[in-house]
Amino acid sequence: MGKKSRKVSKQPASAAVRVAATAPATSLAAAAYPLTYPSDGPSEEELNCLQSSSATLQAKLDQLTSLALVDDRSGFVQNFVPLDLSADDANAYLQDLTTAPEAASQWTNLASEIAALAAGKNVHKIEGDQVCKAVFFFTHPLLPSCDREVSFVCTRGEWRAEG
Repeated sequence: MGKKSRKVSKQPASAAVRVAATAPATSLAAAAYPLTYPSDGPSEEELNCLQSSSATLQAKLDQLTSLALVDDRSGFVQNFVPLDLSADDANAYLQDLTTAPEAASQWTNLASEIAALAAGKNVHKIEGDQVCKAVFFFTHPLLPSCDREVSFVCTRGEWRAEG
């Protein structure tokens, strides 16, 4: 003799087995664990984001952000400065970001600005056609009362900061 259940079944056991056998497995799982939830619209953070509509510019910003995250200042400068900047000027800029008295804070500010542009965080508007030129207007991510403007130009298919 087995243990009897005290629950009163409204359906005969055979009917419950038939329903379970004919119901798709996904519907049972979906009822128990919903995969989507109703949304009340975009979050405040999503509303404050404006990214470039140019895939190539977005790729450049993502590349610069990746270089900044691994602290590759040399690689960053090589991919950031204008193409027509002399090698001496590019090296001087790299020295400013590595050995100058305020190098650490300059690098932190620059890296955070580029990361914010890549994410679109606090970007208020982007001017230009984003094919040849893009000008980002944004609030500095580390200095909330500091409005910034950064320009990029595309020369021979390569996006660089406008100098």
